[in-house]
Amino acid sequence: MAVKVYVVDDSAVVRQALQHMLSGHPDIELIGSAPNPLIAMPAIQKNRPDVLLLDIEMPGMDGLTFLRQIMAGTPIPTVICSTLSTEGSKVALDALAAGAVAVLAKPKLGLKQFLDDSRREMIQTLKDAARAKPRQHASHHGSTAAARAAVSRPAAGTSVHTFAVNKPVVIGSSTGGTQALEAVLMELPSDAPGIAITQHMPEKFTAMYAQRLDGICAMNVREARDGDRLVRGVVLIAPGGRHMQLRKAAGQYFVNVIDGPPVNRHKPSVDVLFRSASECAGSDILGIIMTGMGDDGARGMKQLHDGGARTIAQNEETCVVFGMPKEAIKLQAVDDILPLDHIARAILQFDSRA
Repeated sequence: MAVKVYVVDDSAVVRQALQHMLSGHPDIELIGSAPNPLIAMPAIQKNRPDVLLLDIEMPGMDGLTFLRQIMAGTPIPTVICSTLSTEGSKVALDALAAGAVAVLAKPKLGLKQFLDDSRREMIQTLKDAARAKPRQHASHHGSTAAARAAVSRPAAGTSVHTFAVNKPVVIGSSTGGTQALEAVLMELPSDAPGIAITQHMPEKFTAMYAQRLDGICAMNVREARDGDRLVRGVVLIAPGGRHMQLRKAAGQYFVNVIDGPPVNRHKPSVDVLFRSASECAGSDILGIIMTGMGDDGARGMKQLHDGGARTIAQNEETCVVFGMPKEAIKLQAVDDILPLDHIARAILQFDSRA
C-alpha cells in the first residue's frame, strides 16, 4: 500500500516541486499540502497521513512548534526538510530531539535540481519513516537534567575514577536513536564506564549533538577525534562521514577515526565499531544495539557475542524502528532484550561485575 504523505512548506515552488517529484511514484501518495501549520492541522486531523514532510521556517507557526504539538498528542512520523538543517544547525537537532524521524537538508539555491537529484533518497526516507513508531513526546526536562549534571559532573581537570577497571561499552543506533541515546546517557553517573557510540547521523551534526548531550549528562560527551582515549566518565560519538574503530594499547582503549567507503550504506557504520571492539576487547566489553532501520550492526554484534562479549538489544515496544535490533536477534547475537529504560541499569550492572 502506498505511503500517504502530507507536505507543510511555505514555499509554493517547493510544494509544486515535491508534488512533481512524489506524484509519479507507485509507493507514495501525496494526499495534500499546506503553506503553514495553521492550515495543515485541520487537514491532517481529517485525513491522517502516514508521514508528514515538514519545513521549519514558516510564518504563523514555525515547524518546530508544530512538531512538538503533534508529538505531544497523537504522533505522526515526521521528516524535516529545511534549509536550516544544511549546516547541521541547532534547529535540526531540536527537531530530532522533539521526535522527528529524519532530517533532509535542502539548499537555498538550485532547489529544482536538488530535488531531482535526491528523489531516490527522499522516497526511501519517506518509506522508512512510515514504518516508524514515534513516541508521545512531552515537553523536555532538559533544565532539570542540566542542573543534575552540573551537580554530579566533576570539576574540569578532576580525575574520574581512572584507577578503576574500564570495561568499555559500545552502542549502535539509527532512526530514533538521538532520543534513545539521550534517555540512556542521562541516567548514567559521571564515573560510568567509557562508551563509544555510532549513531547514523550526517556530517556536521555529530559535533553539535555531542555538545547538546554534554550539557545535559553527568558524563563528558564529545565527538570522537582520532587517537582519543576511551576512559571512565567519557562518551565518544563517531563523527558523521567517518568510521570509528576501537583499539587497545598498553591496557588502555583508544579510538581510530578513519575514512573509507560506506559499510551497509552507512558512514559511520555500527558494524565497523562492533567488529573492532570484538577484536580488541573480547569478553571485556558490552555491546548494545538500539532503535534503527536496516541491519547495520547485526553481524558485528554476532562477532561480539561469539567472542564472549555481553550483548543487549533494545526491545520492539520501545524502539521507534525495530530494524537493527530485530536483525541482531535473528542472528542469535543477543544475550538480553531490554526496554529502553532498563539499558542504563544494565550498563552499571555489567560494570560492577568482577
